[in-house]
Amino acid sequence: MSQKDTAEKILMSYNDVFADVVNVLMFDGERVIQPDDLRDQTRRSAYKADGKLREIERDVAKHWDKNNIRIACLGVENQSAPDRDIVLRVYGYDGAEYRWQLTKANEGKNRYPVITLVLYFGEKRWNGPLTLYDRLDIPDKLKPFISDVRVNLIEVAYLDPETVSKFQSDFRIVADYFVQKRLNGVYEPTTYRIEHVQETLQLLSVMTQDHRFEDILDNSSELKEGVNMCEVLDLFEQRGIEKGESKVVTLLNRLRALGRIDDVFKALQDPDYRSKLYKEFNIV
Repeated sequence: MSQKDTAEKILMSYNDVFADVVNVLMFDGERVIQPDDLRDQTRRSAYKADGKLREIERDVAKHWDKNNIRIACLGVENQSAPDRDIVLRVYGYDGAEYRWQLTKANEGKNRYPVITLVLYFGEKRWNGPLTLYDRLDIPDKLKPFISDVRVNLIEVAYLDPETVSKFQSDFRIVADYFVQKRLNGVYEPTTYRIEHVQETLQLLSVMTQDHRFEDILDNSSELKEGVNMCEVLDLFEQRGIEKGESKVVTLLNRLRALGRIDDVFKALQDPDYRSKLYKEFNIV
């Protein structure tokens, strides 16, 4: 499964998730945008270079309409690693939308702002440029004539738990996963039900490079609507049993017998910690 294929079915394409993310990150959790206020906007636009028409494609973009008035175009981009050119990419996406407002099809219609949020899922802090001034080598004499542009970057793993608790959609599960992994080094699953199971696990698979999520999706008949992350990790364990990973099964059974539930979850996710426990229990 390629990242592009995953992006085409991205979790954020659902209006309930998109509205939830924007409401928390832009309006501190106030339900300013309702899912029914959102309209899908084409993710593709084009520019001409070297005499050829080339496409650019963003992850998700939606028009926010209220009472038949377009308030804004909102875009979301996902990053698993810092991109030194992200400000140029976002500038291009936003510029294409402003250019579209000048087409004949939009003649006489109101003009509206374009806002893009970049969701960064890396464990380390972002270390790339986030403004046009930082990315370009601009002589001081030219700066008065160049408007600076800043990327709206959200480091998902560095959201505070209070902010995470404000999410009401499946994105709460995603954000909670990355925050827990950063703070504790291990993820302890919650019982929050996953509404969009395939898209949530796809996003986790791509952003974590943990292919167990992908493996579970390849056997999607085992998944049901409204599954929670506890049940997903149970499927991870079951997959290990089917593959004959007897050491894993033995270890997990011993941990459960001792009531060491936190170690069960950590052992499932951390190979180094699992090896340490093998030595502790003399499992060979």
